Amino acid sequence: MHEFLQRDVEYVTRVDEVLWGGLLLAMTIVIHGIGMLLTVRAADSIKEATEAVRSRFPAMGLVVLIIAAWMIILVNLVEVAMWSGFFIWKHAQPSIFSAFYNAMLNYTTLQAGYLPLRWRLLEGMLAMSGLMTFAWSTSVLFSLAQEFIDQALLLTRQRRAKRRSKMAPAGHGKAGGSG
Repeated sequence: MHEFLQRDVEYVTRVDEVLWGGLLLAMTIVIHGIGMLLTVRAADSIKEATEAVRSRFPAMGLVVLIIAAWMIILVNLVEVAMWSGFFIWKHAQPSIFSAFYNAMLNYTTLQAGYLPLRWRLLEGMLAMSGLMTFAWSTSVLFSLAQEFIDQALLLTRQRRAKRRSKMAPAGHGKAGGSG
């Protein structure tokens, strides 16, 4: 038979823990939604401002992806900071630095087991929050990357067509008119 630690036997999930977790998860989604909207708008503005350069050098579109990735990382760090601020407020971590570090580890689903028993459920909710926002972030970055690839392919095809039209004979048709 398994032996369990007494603290695990005595643990009961509290309603306030579930409510706080739900609120933090909702706030994470709001922050992420606003962040992703700003990221897409910024990427669109950068694409518009660099259109002439990108038409000659399609690889410059990577700048848009890099800036979007930086913005996505910043949004995720803000979300981790919100969770770590909650942990400090509720005295679930000894310092803002350990709170941020441990929240980051749970947000990325790399660690669990650092919060006091009173807040144990939030470790899983924080990991769910990270999984959802990473999936969302990935879809935004994928969309921007797909646009970059599509644009680069379009420019390549246009250049090839232009070269072919320069190399083609002037008549393009049969000698002597139509048949």
